[in-house]
Amino acid sequence: MMSPDRLEQDNRLPAYLRLRDRIAARVAAGEWTAEVALPSENVFAREEGLSVGTVRKALQQLVSEGLLERRQGAGTFLRKPAFEPTLFRFFALQDADRAKTIPVSRLVARSLQTAPAEVAEVLGTADCIRIDRLRLLKDQPILSEEIWLPRARFDGIETVAEGEIGPLLYPFYLERFGTFVAHAEDEVSFATPPAEIARRLGLAADAFVAVIERTAFALDGSAIEWRRAMGPARSFRYRSRIG
Repeated sequence: MMSPDRLEQDNRLPAYLRLRDRIAARVAAGEWTAEVALPSENVFAREEGLSVGTVRKALQQLVSEGLLERRQGAGTFLRKPAFEPTLFRFFALQDADRAKTIPVSRLVARSLQTAPAEVAEVLGTADCIRIDRLRLLKDQPILSEEIWLPRARFDGIETVAEGEIGPLLYPFYLERFGTFVAHAEDEVSFATPPAEIARRLGLAADAFVAVIERTAFALDGSAIEWRRAMGPARSFRYRSRIG
């Protein structure tokens, strides 16, 4: 997405696209929280000197892109990010009734650390916070997560009470630190895990795990989280629809 400044100078782009990016920039600047409705279409139209139809098209574009959501009878809101559960699409996570469920999380460790070179290169800094979590289903460990965050964005998260964080980090990033996860990229591979991870997951030393490496990005395209999740390869599933 182009910067608003560039868009203001490029009148070849439709007005609704220029407005879309101005609104996205205001969201990125923290002007609205997830529980505060954006101004109405009429208010935006007056502020911007545009038609209500143009405003509606810009907002719908942001809804389609996943940044905003419409709430019936309440207005338009910043959509709370929910990418984390997509990690579990790779695993057969079902309870006794074969209903899909989201695992609970247990914090294992949190500390200020110097990130390894591969992580520092992605995040643009080695001054980081490391979080280790275990995800469990029916008290059985199914995922071990190693999460790295740039300290400048998330300073203090290492001391927040576990009960305040909850099972999903992305909504917490937004509510506590004003950091919105706009998109994420996953890379999947297979490996034998380090001995500590094998013990944590209750696996034999020579067992294979699926490794999901994820980078999460803010609206401005900067990387704000790097994580590595490992789960038993025997539980791994991949499904793709073609055509």
